[in-house]
Amino acid sequence: DAIEASTDIHTFEFDHVNFAYANGQPVIKDFTLTVPGGAVVALVGPSGAGKTTITDLIARFYDPTPGKGAIRLNGLDLRKFKLDSYRRLIAVVPQETFLFDGTVWENIAYSRRGVTDEQVTQAARRANALGFIEELPEQFNTRIGERGVKLSGGQRQRIAIARAILADPRILVLDEATSNLDTHSEQLIQAALDDLYANRTTFVIAHRLSTVTHADMIVVMHEGRIVETGRHDELMAQRGMYHEMVERQRQFAMRGNLA
Repeated sequence: DAIEASTDIHTFEFDHVNFAYANGQPVIKDFTLTVPGGAVVALVGPSGAGKTTITDLIARFYDPTPGKGAIRLNGLDLRKFKLDSYRRLIAVVPQETFLFDGTVWENIAYSRRGVTDEQVTQAARRANALGFIEELPEQFNTRIGERGVKLSGGQRQRIAIARAILADPRILVLDEATSNLDTHSEQLIQAALDDLYANRTTFVIAHRLSTVTHADMIVVMHEGRIVETGRHDELMAQRGMYHEMVERQRQFAMRGNLA
């Protein structure tokens, strides 16, 4: 009796969600959050806080513990939707993108059937990838090697963003997509992401807090729970855990510049 998922996102809601892996140890505890359609939500917190688990629950790689909460799209439990119809709404850009030993064109077009050369080129342009692609020996027909070994980290991420742009998802999940990159690559990718956010409900896991100051909602997690929510300025004014994390990163960056 499952139904097709709506492509219009009005609300995405976590209702007292709890979750534990096979060992039974709870990793998400009473997680409650309502996200308006089209909002950009940043999930921040220390390692092990449960951020990636939340994105896995969004993608329905897992479901909440039975009887202990629900995740709802437009008021309906995700478990009521046909899984393939729901997954078609989602694109994920992970920290380590999977690219296969094919051409640049094939790796971008992988996200959507029946695309044209113009659509692939436009996606690459919006991802700030067209410049380096046109400098490759065979441009879009260049083979990039297993896991994209012939490309730099920033180039691989821009291919992944082009793939997500081409998929045209309603729900976008970014798992530390700009970490471990040099400043120039991060700036190019951040500009591409700003374009990708438009008209989508976006969940961003961020290590560099400077990349999420624009978010509509910042959710601070610790040990599987929400400890703070708000916009950047609001959370800085509270001088709580988020403020402490921002200041720590700022001081670390200053020491790095002095060195």
